Amino acid sequence: MTSADLPAVGILAGRLVRAHHGYDPQRFLEPVDPERGYARWFATQLDRDDTILLVAADDDGIAGYVYARMEPRSYNELLDACTKLHDIFVDDRVRRRGVGEALLRETFRRAQEKGAPRVVLLTASQNESAQRLFARVGFRTTMLEMTREIGAADATR
Repeated sequence: MTSADLPAVGILAGRLVRAHHGYDPQRFLEPVDPERGYARWFATQLDRDDTILLVAADDDGIAGYVYARMEPRSYNELLDACTKLHDIFVDDRVRRRGVGEALLRETFRRAQEKGAPRVVLLTASQNESAQRLFARVGFRTTMLEMTREIGAADATR
């Protein structure tokens, strides 16, 4: 990914944010101009040695992206140092053509170069197509996030 890619990647990232918000509006943040926010954020990450930012492109432009980062050991998450795959998104126009798998495999290669022993990710429980892709390239389920809202109903119990 280069700075020239950031506006197009921001558009894809905005679609990712909106998809997650659509899955569960109480759990996932409300999208307020995520396109510009992501473009700004990724601009701060481009030159970092601990970050992996990739794009897939074709004749029609940016078709997908990955954002991953080396993370230190976390006792809060019971997780040793690893690469965390924070985002992967592939445009509908190129889905089922191997773009997502190619992005993942390049992420694995770069993570290994950086010394990571593993790649860890979270995926929305509703995103079954992504889960099939992740399983196909060797990910296994290790945790299940659960969310409960706290509010007025709790006060009456």
